[in-house]
Amino acid sequence: MVEPALQGTFVDDSAQAESLPTRFDVSYTWNYGIERPELRNLYEKAKRDQWNASEQLPWSTSVDPEAELVPDIQIPVYGTHIWEKLTAAEIKKLRREALAWTLSQFMHGEQGALLATAQIVDATPSFDAKLYGASQVMDEARHVEVYARYLREKLTRQYPVNRHLRTLLDQILTDSRWDMKYLGMQIMVEGLAMAAFGYMHQMCQEPLLTELTHYVMRDESRHVAFGVLALQDLYADLSARDRREREEFLFEGCRLMRDRLLMEDVWEEMGWPTEEVRRIVLDSPQMKEFRKMLFSKIVPNVKRLGLLTPYVRERFAELDILKFEHEEPSA
Repeated sequence: MVEPALQGTFVDDSAQAESLPTRFDVSYTWNYGIERPELRNLYEKAKRDQWNASEQLPWSTSVDPEAELVPDIQIPVYGTHIWEKLTAAEIKKLRREALAWTLSQFMHGEQGALLATAQIVDATPSFDAKLYGASQVMDEARHVEVYARYLREKLTRQYPVNRHLRTLLDQILTDSRWDMKYLGMQIMVEGLAMAAFGYMHQMCQEPLLTELTHYVMRDESRHVAFGVLALQDLYADLSARDRREREEFLFEGCRLMRDRLLMEDVWEEMGWPTEEVRRIVLDSPQMKEFRKMLFSKIVPNVKRLGLLTPYVRERFAELDILKFEHEEPSA
């Protein structure tokens, strides 16, 4: 059945496919006993907490895509001279574009997590991790489903994947080492997502999106825990060379995630000078604090894994996120 045409601009990715060459070892595991009880317990929780988005979310909710669904203050140019010059109609358009961009990046990130977790199931040498990883693949598929549906039916607008996010996802998916997939996806991408979803849930004023975010957050908390449990004690005996590779990967990943928050596509859609607005957003005190806050779930877990080394400390200080090392870890 062909759906009727939607108002606005919605890019249907169903007809688009792109191949990314990857190479990593697939690991059979012939011992089916319980070796990691904490991972098996997480698997039991994942089975218990599965949910059907088609039935459990109120999709009949009417949504005005140009209303203040989340407070205007979360739009990066809020309070600047650009915002002060906007007409009422431009503010409505900007609200829709900003939220569509944000949810589009959530959706693309969840597809990256879907692919990366499927690789983890193949590559991890632990049977307990394979079981839990399989449950996360289902979670990630559901997350892509709900964001795609909200964008299609409620905002009727979708943005392509942000170039910084795409670079990080490509690095994770093409790395041949199973632990780097955990480190990139479960610790960094999922950790930042947890903070972003928490902010969205706290600020959102639209009931369907609020409930959707609640369900997604419940899954994501397990995903971050999975990464921490799987990697715990792994990095204690690394060679200096292997440790430095992971340190550099952490810094580069965090830098990319910081830069993905600049919304350049939205400024272009609004017809504004992209580079000028980018500089304004980078220098905005409000956005500086918001960007740093998103790393509050990542830094404590990096410390917990024993990777908050002097090298990483120095780089995290450059990003001004080292202050989160004493926050409560996510798992």
